Amino acid sequence: MRFSRIWLGTTLLISTVAFTASAETIRVRYPQGSTHGFLALRTLDGKIIATGEATQTVRGIQVTSRLTFHFRDGSIDDDETIFSQKGVFRLISDHHIQHGPSFPKPIDLLINTLDGELIWRDEVGTSTQTRMDLPNDVSNGLPPNLLVNISPTIPETKVSYIVAGKKPRLIHVSIKPTGTAAFSVGTLRRKATDFTLHVELGGITGVVAPIIGKQPPDFHIWLQDGKPPAFIREEGALYEGGPVWRMEQLSPMLR
Repeated sequence: MRFSRIWLGTTLLISTVAFTASAETIRVRYPQGSTHGFLALRTLDGKIIATGEATQTVRGIQVTSRLTFHFRDGSIDDDETIFSQKGVFRLISDHHIQHGPSFPKPIDLLINTLDGELIWRDEVGTSTQTRMDLPNDVSNGLPPNLLVNISPTIPETKVSYIVAGKKPRLIHVSIKPTGTAAFSVGTLRRKATDFTLHVELGGITGVVAPIIGKQPPDFHIWLQDGKPPAFIREEGALYEGGPVWRMEQLSPMLR
């Protein structure tokens, strides 16, 4: 599954309203602004397999964020997220598409939280529409916009997430700071917090639906501590059962 957007960094992933075991809405500490950046998606041995372009625009309290990866094999991973940031982050809509040779099972899932509407296409292109009683903390497409607002002193934060499949399912994701890692930028030396995102097969809100009974691997996002924090790296699988890939910022080269 993909937690990302994995911009996630953009841009992805927090100080919370309540430190409880249930899922939570996330308080806005650092309002998100307009951005435009580039990302590289690599295998763990460093080979670039896709180039991503991340954009974010703001109109009042509403933010539109989009991350599109173009793979060398022609595959596409495209995620457009609209959310509000008045006091807390609230997802308005998320449209996530994956197709091409890199994705054995294509995804086309549209979430509209205003009326709980879900529209998805299956592998043969059949469109299905349903409604679900969605909690306020559904976070598809939001990390690390959320993670940028997390304090590494908070031991655990939980959010809800909708995963695609033959039928979309609502799950909980646990977010914990699990360590630090040193990194450098030129002559600068800094440390980043490793936030681990863990899918919980139990504790599902709204529906009883385990993810095929198999525990997905954890997802990791590294953020530099600061005001505001900065996205450094992300590692995880972009689809259920997929390989672990690494996402990092990419510097444009003038020709």
